[in-house]
Amino acid sequence: MIAFQRLASRALMSLLSATVATPAVQAQTAAPAAAASAPAPAPAPAPSPSSRSRTLTADYIVAIVNQELVTAGEVQQRIDRLREEAQRSQAKLPPDDELRHQVVEALIDERVQITNARDVGQRVDDVELERAVANVAAQNQLTPAQLRERLKKEGIDYVRFRNNVRDQLQVERVREREVQGRIKITDAEIDAVLDKQRAAAGSATEYNIAQILVTVPENASESLIAERRTKAEAALNRVRSSAPFDVVAKEVSEDGNKARGGEIGMRPADRLPDIFVEAVRGLKPGEIAPTLLRSGAGFHVMKLIDKREGAAFSVTQTRARHILLRPSAQLSQEAAVRRLQEMKRQIQSGSRNFDQLARDNSEDGSAAQGGDLGWVSPGGFVPEFEEAMNALPINGLSEPVVSRFGVHLIQVIERRKTSLDLRQQREQARNILREQKFEEAYTEWARDLRARAYIEMREAPQ
Repeated sequence: MIAFQRLASRALMSLLSATVATPAVQAQTAAPAAAASAPAPAPAPAPSPSSRSRTLTADYIVAIVNQELVTAGEVQQRIDRLREEAQRSQAKLPPDDELRHQVVEALIDERVQITNARDVGQRVDDVELERAVANVAAQNQLTPAQLRERLKKEGIDYVRFRNNVRDQLQVERVREREVQGRIKITDAEIDAVLDKQRAAAGSATEYNIAQILVTVPENASESLIAERRTKAEAALNRVRSSAPFDVVAKEVSEDGNKARGGEIGMRPADRLPDIFVEAVRGLKPGEIAPTLLRSGAGFHVMKLIDKREGAAFSVTQTRARHILLRPSAQLSQEAAVRRLQEMKRQIQSGSRNFDQLARDNSEDGSAAQGGDLGWVSPGGFVPEFEEAMNALPINGLSEPVVSRFGVHLIQVIERRKTSLDLRQQREQARNILREQKFEEAYTEWARDLRARAYIEMREAPQ
């Protein structure tokens, strides 16, 4: 299910096909997604009138979620897009019945989140909304005026379209605010992190780990657990028999790092699960853990790629800036990646500058400052952003980077070495703990929302 959710988040409907299929809003799933390594495909073309007619003729209600509908037409569209994406990435999808069930469940979760965002009344101002609409137009290679005309020709009400975009922005804001609000960090937990760092006496170890994850669903039967263990053991035997770890990871692993051969990237030990650190602590770089690791997520095959020592309270701070585009039903993740790749080309050619592109396009609070994020210590950003940023030279531009906030184009402005005072040490420890707890808090929040929602399933008409 984890791999499917991440694949689903990369295969959201394109602007026109999604909006024509159903008036209900399609929200982005919140599971974090890995950046696609292959070149992104061209935008999906708008459906012809005849194809829309066929879709609508066979359409029916699959589920009612609060005041929203999930229709068979959009379920089929989501399945079609998942199959296209799986074919491009050579990923394996579940059997048809299970795939359809998972798509319906994902759409229900999306509806639950968007109706909640409306209910709590999170405000999106017109400036931010217009910037998001302009990004949708640009991803379809249209001006805003051409977008309005295109929507009109397709029979799509522009006011409803804007409301759909507003809903997307509301969901993003509410999700981040409410999930962060659930994360509770005590002084004792901060003290424990700092005690571990002090115990390292200025030589905290960083690890670059790769894994092959075979997931086990919650409350799985003994037979299913045995089946998943067998699959993981087969992967372990392959890599111990000299099969390239990255090749086996791309074929077997079910986590967001599979496209990178399972590589998690260099991280301090205190930002990795303790069981991961214990599994590789005694290994030399290049070695594979001799036995499977069992966690709440499933079975792991672990490899230590590299490790290095670093100072516990002397850190390299980075001043970076970024342009953030937030994927949605109107702006797919693939389209956001393409948009940022084009911006990168413009910056490198000298035809546009980063500052102005960020002011005109970035969809977060740093836009007014040209995307400038200020000086940040390690642990201040989500891991995928921080890893890409740390790999850049001064003035270097990243490839588009996907995080739970959206897709980023990053530029490093400058770096400095500094020692942290006690307040900064505690804030860094707080950031570490917050990142460790985010996934669990999100899962709990999504589960609670769904438990409070009105959900009525409908059978297909006979």
